[in-house]
Amino acid sequence: MSLSNGRAYLAIPGPSVMPDAVLQAMHRASPNIYEGELHDLTDGLIPDLKKVAMTDQHVAIYIGNGHAAWEAALANVLSRGDTVLVLATGRFCIGWGEMAAGIGAKVETIDYGPAAPIDLAQVQDYLTADKDHRIKAVLAVHVDTSTSVKNDIAGLRAVMDAAGHPALLMADCIASLGCDRFEMDAWGVDVMVSGCQKGLMTPAGISFVWYNDKADAARGDCVTTYWDWRPRTKPEMYFQYFDGTAPTHHLYGLRKALDIIMNEGLEAVFARHATLAQTIWAAFDKWSSDGPMHLNIADPACRSHAVTAVAIGSPLGDKLRYWCEHTCGLTLGIGLGREPADAFFRIGHMGHVNAHMIMGVLGTIDAGLKALEIPHGSGALEAATKVIAKGGSAPVV
Repeated sequence: MSLSNGRAYLAIPGPSVMPDAVLQAMHRASPNIYEGELHDLTDGLIPDLKKVAMTDQHVAIYIGNGHAAWEAALANVLSRGDTVLVLATGRFCIGWGEMAAGIGAKVETIDYGPAAPIDLAQVQDYLTADKDHRIKAVLAVHVDTSTSVKNDIAGLRAVMDAAGHPALLMADCIASLGCDRFEMDAWGVDVMVSGCQKGLMTPAGISFVWYNDKADAARGDCVTTYWDWRPRTKPEMYFQYFDGTAPTHHLYGLRKALDIIMNEGLEAVFARHATLAQTIWAAFDKWSSDGPMHLNIADPACRSHAVTAVAIGSPLGDKLRYWCEHTCGLTLGIGLGREPADAFFRIGHMGHVNAHMIMGVLGTIDAGLKALEIPHGSGALEAATKVIAKGGSAPVV
């Protein structure tokens, strides 16, 4: 018997759950692209996009996924033959480095493996040794979606400054923006990229590059008309925001999503994600007391509040995912970038998620462990409810 009939739950680390209000805002006829409300709406997105990134600097919008934002960021600051330093803590920073190589950059990589954050002391030593300052940019991922590691971006800026190195600090916040705290200006980030489909709760299709004046002044010879962030940032005509036709319905959805975030308040958004992440960790602490399953990132301080990667052993990752989806209607993330992939799974808990949704995820996993007779410790759901009971702020009546 299948218990999956009903509303499915896509608990993958992006695209995330879309609020009904966002989908309803997009369910409309195409607007006039030449004047009127669409122009006003787009102008109004810019200050709120800056608020979410905690910056007073510039932001450009691109029609494309996160990979498009990667290329846009690189193209605006690099010349062919420039060197970038990739600090890899999972598949995604490696991918960003591959894209840099594809546009003609030289790539040096420090790979910290799939279960550890950046070693800041090692980075400081590496940059101190770069006496000729051949490294033009340091690429880091704030939260790597494949491993769920969260890196200390503010600490990275501190060691770059301690090394006296002038390289640009470029951060990928595709998985973390609007979930884990990120402060572009206060943390000294020169370029940041993100997408709309995770913490910003909008269907995949648009991405963003935030940059400061230092990054703009670093302009190299790789930039092309389409990727150029300058006209997108200060358009003389509306079409220059996008170098062509606007992604009209995405903009309406994004406007509603940003309204939801601003109405809740960024601090409350961060607190909600932190509490829900801790709820998940509490359950896994109990499950991991017996059997093969454990969280990929051991140190809670280095875990994302948006995605949790789990090791369970081959082929149990795929078996559990299949059972959860086809028996109960819960879709978990694959072991992306892991070897073997069927030994891992991921839970997305980003954006439009709340306590009862997370408890549904945990309850389904608990049932799956029992159904598949996978050894595990007891008391996981009890531990999770205690976190929610303690973290809840609603008044008791």
